[in-house]
Amino acid sequence: MSLIDTHSHIYVSEFDLDFALVLQKAEKEGIRKILLPAIDSTTHESMLGVEEKNPSICWSMMGLHPCSVKDNYKEELKIARNYLDGRTFKAVGEIGLDFYWDTTFSAQQYAAFHEQIEWALHFDIPIAIHSRNSTDECIKVVKEHQKGKLSGVFHCFSGDINQAKQVIELGFCLGIGGVITFKNSGLDKVMDEISLNHVVLETDAPYLAPVPFRGKRNEPSYLKYIAEKLAVIKNVTTEEIATITTANAEKLFRL
Repeated sequence: MSLIDTHSHIYVSEFDLDFALVLQKAEKEGIRKILLPAIDSTTHESMLGVEEKNPSICWSMMGLHPCSVKDNYKEELKIARNYLDGRTFKAVGEIGLDFYWDTTFSAQQYAAFHEQIEWALHFDIPIAIHSRNSTDECIKVVKEHQKGKLSGVFHCFSGDINQAKQVIELGFCLGIGGVITFKNSGLDKVMDEISLNHVVLETDAPYLAPVPFRGKRNEPSYLKYIAEKLAVIKNVTTEEIATITTANAEKLFRL
C-alpha cells in the first residue's frame, strides 16, 4: 500500500527526540511522500533542513500561516516570497484564515491570504488552505481568485456537505485527516456523499491524531487509520482508498 501524507509538520520541536524513528515508522506503513506546510520565519529553516536531509520523501511548501499573521506580517510575507523566488516549492501553504482563537488581525489575515493566492497563480502551484472557523470566508476568497487556474486543498476539512460541494465546484480537494475518526464530528456523513476523486489524506502532525491515538502526538504513520476509516465509510478496501487518494495527491502537487 502506498500513501501520501499531504500535510504534516514533522519539522517542529515535538519530533526532535525521535525524528528518525518517526520517519522509519512512516515508511514501514507505506507512506511514500510527506508534504511539509510552512508556518513562518521561525520554522522555515527547520522545515527546509528536514527536506534537504530526506529528499526522497519530504517536500516543502512555502507561505505564512494565518495564526502567524501579526503586525509584522508584511515582513513575514517578504521572507516567504524571497524563498519562493529562489527555488521551487510544491505549494503555497499553509495559508488562509483562522478566526478560532483571535480576530485581532483578521484584516491582515485577509490581506496576506489574497496576496499569497496571487503568488500561487504566478508560480503556477496549488495552495493549501487553513480555514478554522472560517470555511465560508475562505471559500468566498477563493471564488474571487478562481479564473480557472487556481488549484489546491482545503486542509483539515471538517465542514458540512454544502461547503464540501462548494469546495469541489471550485476545483479544490478536501484534505481529510484524523477528525474523520472522531465519534461526533459528522464528517463521516459528509464523506459518504462525496466522491473519492476529490479527496487527499493528511495527518496535520503533530496535531489531531486519529482514534485510537486521539489526544496524543500525531505522526505520518497514523495515516493508515484515516484511510481505514474512510474505507469503512465508502465500503471499499483500504488499498482502494490508498490508490485513489495517492493519485489525487500526485496530480494536485505534481509529485
